[in-house]
Amino acid sequence: MSLDVGRVKGTAEVTIDYEHCNSCGLCVKVCKGAPLYMENRKICIDQSRLFGCIACGQCVCVCPNNCITVKGRDLSPDDIIKIPIKEGKATYTQLFDLMLARRSVRNFKEREVERHVVENIVAAASTAPMGIPPSDVGILIFQGRDKVKAFRNDLLDALKSWKWMMSPAMLKTMRPFIGKENYSSFKSFVIPAVDAYVEMDKKGEDWFFYDAPLALYFYAASTSDPADLYIAATYAMLAAESLGMGSCMLGFTGYAVKYSKKLRRKYKLPAKIQPGICIIFGYPAFNYHKALRRRFAEVRQM
Repeated sequence: MSLDVGRVKGTAEVTIDYEHCNSCGLCVKVCKGAPLYMENRKICIDQSRLFGCIACGQCVCVCPNNCITVKGRDLSPDDIIKIPIKEGKATYTQLFDLMLARRSVRNFKEREVERHVVENIVAAASTAPMGIPPSDVGILIFQGRDKVKAFRNDLLDALKSWKWMMSPAMLKTMRPFIGKENYSSFKSFVIPAVDAYVEMDKKGEDWFFYDAPLALYFYAASTSDPADLYIAATYAMLAAESLGMGSCMLGFTGYAVKYSKKLRRKYKLPAKIQPGICIIFGYPAFNYHKALRRRFAEVRQM
């Protein structure tokens, strides 16, 4: 039974160069789709076993003799890349320092973000792990303040059109259906935030995207794993930090797009999508000299 996702159906094609294969069995051990198995000291392929080949590429990456080729499900031999030498990898300390230095930045310089920088951020985000290959995550790139502002105006128009649903009387009517927690969230955060966005916009201040020169909106079909787009967005933020940029993750955008048919049509998005997440980027207007220590609500060793 193949694992079909939004972009592909069926299994990927697996071929083995038996002339150079020494039957070490590593590929079988890492294959979780289960089409690979060992029989009489030979690697065999049966796509009817469990899910068949999902093109995770584990077998290709672990094979010491380069004997395996996988084609299909958006994977090709050209996508196999040699891992950087150990000296080129970041140490734990380097990675930790990068993550520790990252702040949610909402003040940016006038400088625009160069195209090659955007391409580097997207390339880094594309390395993020995913539930089932290939990734169903998509990205809308709004490069330049004019394009970011136009996207913001579309989002504000959508929020304004929902104002009638956020009146005290309507919210009270909806309470039995949305539950106590959602009611409290709407009353104490969502409605005040939307009001602030609209009011500050009237004053010529952008409290939605903070006049950022770059915005990336990560989205995915409703049938995909919702974690995939958040992980990819997080990778993008870390990449931006390494490139000397600041970023900020904004959740409102995703819900505005998810529930606006007009926005989905305009930006040619799937009819049914995950809420999604928007990241704004730019060169920080101010330097940060301190980091903050954060704690989880709870850490328990079982």
